[in-house]
Amino acid sequence: MIYDLIIIGAGPAGLTAALYASRYRIKTLVIGRPFESRLTEGYLIENYPGFPSISGLQLIEKFVKQVKSYNTEILEENVVEINKENITFKVQTEQKKIFQAKSLIIASGTEKRRLSIAGEKEFLGKGVSYCATCDAPLFKEKIVAVIGGSNSALMAAELLSKYAQKVYLIYRQKSFRAEPIWQERIKREKKIIPLFETNPVKIEGKKFLEKIILDKEYQGQKELKVDGLIIEIGSEPVSKLVKNLGVELDEQGLIKINTDGSTNIEGVFAAGDITTGSNKFRQIVTACAEGAIAALGVYNYLRKI
Repeated sequence: MIYDLIIIGAGPAGLTAALYASRYRIKTLVIGRPFESRLTEGYLIENYPGFPSISGLQLIEKFVKQVKSYNTEILEENVVEINKENITFKVQTEQKKIFQAKSLIIASGTEKRRLSIAGEKEFLGKGVSYCATCDAPLFKEKIVAVIGGSNSALMAAELLSKYAQKVYLIYRQKSFRAEPIWQERIKREKKIIPLFETNPVKIEGKKFLEKIILDKEYQGQKELKVDGLIIEIGSEPVSKLVKNLGVELDEQGLIKINTDGSTNIEGVFAAGDITTGSNKFRQIVTACAEGAIAALGVYNYLRKI
């Protein structure tokens, strides 16, 4: 079978694209793991229209349910290779399954950026984490540090404060770059201690994380004793899959798209956090918008071929 469209990625962009494609009666296959989407890491979503407050997991569940109501296939695997053969695209998954399609929407999103300091890999899962939503309950009555100054970092700190005894919020700049509403919440929470203009340089411990070495002193010492460390320093696009297709990327590795979601390669579209679209404003609502636009772009493209 040759699909009209394969969507790679099952986050907000991919699932919205699938919803619109289904309504356009485009034969669609979605490949991705929706419940591993970065959306599921958001314990509290308050800026998605229609939901004053909802968890990321609840929201993705609603997306999946709506897409499946159109009998659209969602294959919960990861794609490892994409090639073009004549006028179709061949997509291979990690389970060595191969699918073909007349068009693609790349909505593979981003992955967490690493600190790349000594001890980070060694203590991953032993105190070091990239997901506060997943691991916050493990730090009940313990001391935790969060690295970062964005919305996600402050959100992680607030969540951790509901469990931990103390939360250090470490950021390399003079002030946080998060939305004012999150900064106001952090100021009200006495358990959260901001450390500005500070960077971690090393993670140490025996079997588990015990301390972070800082590049400047805090209360007379560069060693900060903690039981856990949550790293929230941004993300990087998962765009390596499209390099062999010749899809044009910007200097950050984001896929360059036109106003209809199309790329420089005919038949290849992209949507969501992986693109240069929406002024690089990485929000759920913009990912959904790009997914819908890309699906329309595919519909118009298929009508011509």
